Amino acid sequence: MMLQAQEVEGQAIESYPGTQAVARAIGLLKVFSDAQPEWSLADLAQVTKLNKTTAFRLLAALEAEGLVMRNPLSGGYRLGLELVALGGCAMRSNPLRAVSRPVLESLAQESDEAATLEVLAGSHVLIVDEVSSRHPMGMSQDVGSRLPAHATATGKLLLAYAPEEILNAGLRLPLVRLTDHTIVEPTRLRKQLAVIRQQGYAVATGELEPGFVAVAAPIYDRERQVVAAISIGGSSLRLPTERQPQIAVMVQMAARQISRQLGYWPG
Repeated sequence: MMLQAQEVEGQAIESYPGTQAVARAIGLLKVFSDAQPEWSLADLAQVTKLNKTTAFRLLAALEAEGLVMRNPLSGGYRLGLELVALGGCAMRSNPLRAVSRPVLESLAQESDEAATLEVLAGSHVLIVDEVSSRHPMGMSQDVGSRLPAHATATGKLLLAYAPEEILNAGLRLPLVRLTDHTIVEPTRLRKQLAVIRQQGYAVATGELEPGFVAVAAPIYDRERQVVAAISIGGSSLRLPTERQPQIAVMVQMAARQISRQLGYWPG
């Protein structure tokens, strides 16, 4: 049987029997989010551009495998518990997380703030790991959460080091204003990204949510590519402007430590 190449979002893929159904099922799973954890069949079909019969059959298969479940009261769909097991396995087997975890713990202890490990996922950053602050009022984000890249220190840093085509794709999308300090003008954001790349770290002050400050630095692999970012984040009362250079040094040292363990050595 000949394989038929298709262009999907600029990437060539090979079409195998059954891959369309798999792609559609994955598309259904990706619709769920913290903001909207439950969906009706009609809404899922509408947002994924599937007819209701196709969506129902795919959801039935996912439900049989425990990947989605039904709310007995509303009849809506939610992500299933089997995904918790799969996610846990993915986390435990992730080499980047394994290498970074001791460094994150030390960084959180030294700074008394939350320390996170994040990667770029399209126009968002994905939290791969997080060590909460020992401070009773410490701010923290859940592992697995996705945050808008343009409004976070880690996101801006990863965009600053991203290939031009990835950066351009991200800036073509409307940049959502989350606070009065969120940068939503692409030209202004590009200028800040250039500064971030030059200084080697990024700061976000009240851009994701009011009163929240974060400082991030890049993690390199053995090919000298930026593959992740590590950050410290907390209240602006504990991370005022005058303390941020000190925090930047701490984060950069932690990032270099992880990078060396990944095989990176500066040229």
